[in-house]
Amino acid sequence: MIYKFGNYKYDFGKRTYIMGVLNITPDSFYNGGNFFKGKIFKNKILYHIKKMIHDGADFIDVGGESARPGSKRISAEQELERVLPVIHIIKKHSQIPVSIDTYKSAVAEEALKEGAVIVNDISGLRYDDKIPEVISRHSASCIIMHIKGTPETMQKKPAYKNLLKEIFLYLKTSVDTAINAGIRQIIIDPGIGFGKNLKHNLTIIKNLSYFKKLNLPILIGTSNKSFIDKVNPTHIKERIPGTLSANTIAILNGANILRVHNVSENKRAALLADAIKFL
Repeated sequence: MIYKFGNYKYDFGKRTYIMGVLNITPDSFYNGGNFFKGKIFKNKILYHIKKMIHDGADFIDVGGESARPGSKRISAEQELERVLPVIHIIKKHSQIPVSIDTYKSAVAEEALKEGAVIVNDISGLRYDDKIPEVISRHSASCIIMHIKGTPETMQKKPAYKNLLKEIFLYLKTSVDTAINAGIRQIIIDPGIGFGKNLKHNLTIIKNLSYFKKLNLPILIGTSNKSFIDKVNPTHIKERIPGTLSANTIAILNGANILRVHNVSENKRAALLADAIKFL
């Protein structure tokens, strides 16, 4: 399956692709405040962009609102103040495809005008019914993620009768919405850590191939998340080995894109996993 993002063509049948995370927030669970704390730290951002590209990123995902468990929402205006200057910096210095991590149609609209080519919607197009039309009108791609509830409520005793089936049906409904809106390039994400407990997350990774029935590229986002700490208690900055283990298994079970904070380590792990997967 080949998708085109700007000037790039990515063949998801040949290797795993790396999406580097760039959170322009004061409160994200990982690197919160590194690039924004009342103001944007442009020099640090530019250095980090160049490093991610050098380390092997295929996309950069820019987010202006934290989606960590219990996080509070901000306005579209606040979000745009954070993300638009960063997208401008990326586009000025590279041609790497940019993803905007938002569920708000107003933010997606302006980010796509600024040069983003993907909308990464944690709600799977559920929170804002105007967003599918915006994505379609700009001929952009979308990432449809599963979430149970909202960031404020999602980790309050999440429960499922049939985990995989419920996630699959949620994703399928959102995919149908995207197709009906005229969106041509769709990526799915089962939403590790978004309304799931430890067993849910491990089950998704182990059974990732279940979602291949949708015949779409799969993105997985395990990077440095707290479920790793529940298996091997450690400081958040020491979750890279757990991330690499989870992502390697995810690749072998069908993941096509890894959304990660630590590009270099994940790129190198993906190269070996791909050597086995595509043998």
